[in-house]
Amino acid sequence: MSFLNELNPVQQEAVKAANGPVMIIAGAGSGKTRVLTYRIAHLIQCGVPPYQILALTFTNKAAHEMKSRIVKLVGEKASQLWMGTFHSIFARLLRREAEALEYTKSFTIYDSDDSYSVVKKTMERLGISAQQYNPNAIRSRISASKNQLIYPQEYARLARDVFDEKTALVYEEYQKTLRRNNAMDFDDLLIKPIELFQNHDDILKKYQHRFKFLLVDEFQDTNRAQYEVSKMLAGAHRNVCVVGDDAQSIYSFRGADIRNILDFSKDYPDCQTFRLEQNYRSSKNILGAADQLIRFNNDRLPKDLWTENESGDPISLVECTDDKDEGYQIVQAIQEESHRNKFDLKDYVVLYRTNAQSRTIEDTLRRNSIPYVIVGGVKFYERKEIKDVLAYMRIIANASDEEGILRVLNYPSRGIGDTTVERLRTFALERGIKLYDVLGFVEKINDIADRTRKSVRQFHTLVEKYRSLQKEMSFTELIRSLVDELGILKIFKEEGTPESMSRWENVQELLSAISEFSDEREEATLESFLEEVALVSDIDDWEGTRNAVTLMTLHSSKGLEFPVVFIAGLEEGLLPFYSNSLERSDLEEERRLLYVGITRAQKKLYLTYTRLRYRFGEVSYPSISRFMAEIGKENIVHVVNELHRKVSVGGGNGSRQRNHEAGRKHKIQEPGNGADPMPDYESESQDAFEIHRGVIVVHESFGRGKVIQVTGAGDARKATVQFEGYGVKHLILRFAKLRLA
Repeated sequence: MSFLNELNPVQQEAVKAANGPVMIIAGAGSGKTRVLTYRIAHLIQCGVPPYQILALTFTNKAAHEMKSRIVKLVGEKASQLWMGTFHSIFARLLRREAEALEYTKSFTIYDSDDSYSVVKKTMERLGISAQQYNPNAIRSRISASKNQLIYPQEYARLARDVFDEKTALVYEEYQKTLRRNNAMDFDDLLIKPIELFQNHDDILKKYQHRFKFLLVDEFQDTNRAQYEVSKMLAGAHRNVCVVGDDAQSIYSFRGADIRNILDFSKDYPDCQTFRLEQNYRSSKNILGAADQLIRFNNDRLPKDLWTENESGDPISLVECTDDKDEGYQIVQAIQEESHRNKFDLKDYVVLYRTNAQSRTIEDTLRRNSIPYVIVGGVKFYERKEIKDVLAYMRIIANASDEEGILRVLNYPSRGIGDTTVERLRTFALERGIKLYDVLGFVEKINDIADRTRKSVRQFHTLVEKYRSLQKEMSFTELIRSLVDELGILKIFKEEGTPESMSRWENVQELLSAISEFSDEREEATLESFLEEVALVSDIDDWEGTRNAVTLMTLHSSKGLEFPVVFIAGLEEGLLPFYSNSLERSDLEEERRLLYVGITRAQKKLYLTYTRLRYRFGEVSYPSISRFMAEIGKENIVHVVNELHRKVSVGGGNGSRQRNHEAGRKHKIQEPGNGADPMPDYESESQDAFEIHRGVIVVHESFGRGKVIQVTGAGDARKATVQFEGYGVKHLILRFAKLRLA
């Protein structure tokens, strides 16, 4: 057990507490992954068969890294572990038990685009206007309902308004369509196991007996469905270990429920709790700022973070004139840091609240010939030419996949128009048969031209050919043969444009990925490859090996670390982000999001804000984020605008220097010199004191409204306002900038 000597005393205790419920509260940078890894290795060393251990993570990347570490610690027997994301593990389980749910094991996993397409077609069929009711909004509500284990009938019963009523109609038909297509969406991968276990006690007992030890990583990010299925699996032996940090719960928009970790000890009163409080990642200044910030949250578990690392550089709070100037400031700091501390470009990350913020930063990096990568752009498997080939693969695996058929029925072009497609779909729906079966007897359908019938028949024959060839060829050979027969590579080459050549390269890369997948797995199948592709995430794709500055959202950064971190847009409305009112729970999550961003930094942290920002095509004059006052002044250097800032434009020998007029002379206020390094909030307007029930007010975003209630006092004074066209909003007067009409 020599590897336990690599752990500190608290980590050792957490690793060795094998039996019964265990909760490990792991502060940022406290070695959470190591503890989880070593705990599994310790269980195996103590004689627990690896196949009796189930470890659930939130990214494939984390699962692969942990599993490889465990193999190094205890040998190849660790490969028998069931370790992966909730979605991948339960997709695997559902394929084994598909018949019990009246599915086939070759069911398709629909991504968000597929789900949107089904929702939109369902709305058309039900006569619900996509202009009046946003299909994406309906899809989001369906997803949120599933995460909360609210099924169509219950949703209809709970409907509060017309939008809910329309959503309920779509929800019910949406689920029927998925079932008819032998398909599940991402949310189904979490709720179908619950249905399975509830309706088949024998299957539940089988997996309870199989998995005597359950470990859940990033427990603060679990939703109700994930919590319930974990609870069901751990029901027999109660050897459940959850690892997480309430201060890093930032995914409520995906259905994550912070109550799961806050109330774990209520559900398991006999649980052992361990707090990992020593931070190994960040300097004292960075950790102190993060700790000070998060203490403003009410919904939190107590912990006192500390580190033996050096104090390090003060945090730089940088004022910028506008978002363009923000890009210049960031680039200049990268250039100066690289010169001073010899950091590589891959040591820098720029974090932001919304993807739209990246544009001006990208522009400046490009002008200065600084390479960069963006996490969260168009993923490889979401490119059109790739999705087209994948659609053929999906149909070969699952002929019931209507969305896949509709995508490629006329790709490459066969002369099958939208009118024909609609006739085929209508024919199938009216008779309650599958679209694919209709393609097989297209001759029986009236009002379709002979030439078009022939094209439909050719498509059906092509798919049938490759469905039958599955038994004779490896799936690698199968797909190579399919791509050749489709002739798409030839089409791309003949077009000869840069775009078509890029598509050619992408399809070739897909074929390479298939070959690699086959080489790495003994039992590689078409279904297993499609499953892996469907469940890949942005972070899974990101390697972090290229020597380039990384750009990503704060949400994407969780679990990562960088020597130098920039967090852009520390302004009211951006961070904390709000488009409507900001409830306490929302504000606390925004605070946790900033906490996550700060704790990604090892050596140096820059926080930037602007006095003027272009958003949605309009100029705004934001106030500095309230979080800056909460962080405190002790460890911050405030850098105010420079009058002359030289930033190279272009690059190489031909680069030229450009003076950027920023408005005020450069000024640095050091901590402890008697100056106030923190900008004050803008004073509350006189109007705010005159706001009371019944008065008419104007808000810069919501326009005119009537105050229906005023509560609280001082900084906590809040107004409830009925706005014309925006409904009721709850606003903190200190920040709302209301004025009397």
